[in-house]
Amino acid sequence: MSSFTQSAQTALHLLLSLDPAFLAIVGRSLSVSACACALACSLGLVLGAWLGLAQFAGRTLVLTLLNTALAVPSVVVGLLVYLLLSRSGPLGFLGWLFSFKAMVLAQAMLVLPVVMALTRQTVQDAEHLHGEQLRSLGAGTLLRSALLAWDERHALLMVVIAAFGRAISEVGAVMIVGGNIEGFTRVMTTAIALETSKGDLPLALALGMVLLGVVLLLNALVAMLRRWIGKEGGARQRLAMSEGAAL
Repeated sequence: MSSFTQSAQTALHLLLSLDPAFLAIVGRSLSVSACACALACSLGLVLGAWLGLAQFAGRTLVLTLLNTALAVPSVVVGLLVYLLLSRSGPLGFLGWLFSFKAMVLAQAMLVLPVVMALTRQTVQDAEHLHGEQLRSLGAGTLLRSALLAWDERHALLMVVIAAFGRAISEVGAVMIVGGNIEGFTRVMTTAIALETSKGDLPLALALGMVLLGVVLLLNALVAMLRRWIGKEGGARQRLAMSEGAAL
């Protein structure tokens, strides 16, 4: 029997036996990513919607910096958070380094530009379709941002799902600020990297299966939402055409 087959069988046994240490890693990974996604989305959706409509001096520079932040490697984000939270850093008094909170902060900073950029584009596209009508009714920038964001809520839900997928698949930042401490800060991605380097392939493979399943589920949700949005958009178009014909 090949080593791959043996590793796969052992990994499947870990999945089916619900090993406590295995479940702790999975639960911690989901918790960190969920908290980071909630933090990033609560701020990123608001700022992104406002940025999609606001006109101000330096807007081009802000958009350039935002697009640059999208390409920043996760290890660089981890390094920045490490410097902020280190004993000599400006936030060192919090004592968050190598903790759950540090990992949440690192992932939130990594995901925030993604949420802002996708939200800005979604709201800006909606503005091109409905902005003139809202402006004719006297709606200001903030009100238009809120109304357009609500109208595109299904598309923004896809942004949230994409943000969670980005967070849960990240490894560099959480390894730097979390330290990959067993029982405290070890998550799926860092455990896969560590166990593979140690030669413990069954555990790494089992965690990889769970991570792949989570990503597959997220992509399935996005596909369902896209289909739903497409049907809703088609229904709206048919309704508008019927109203126009009636007039």
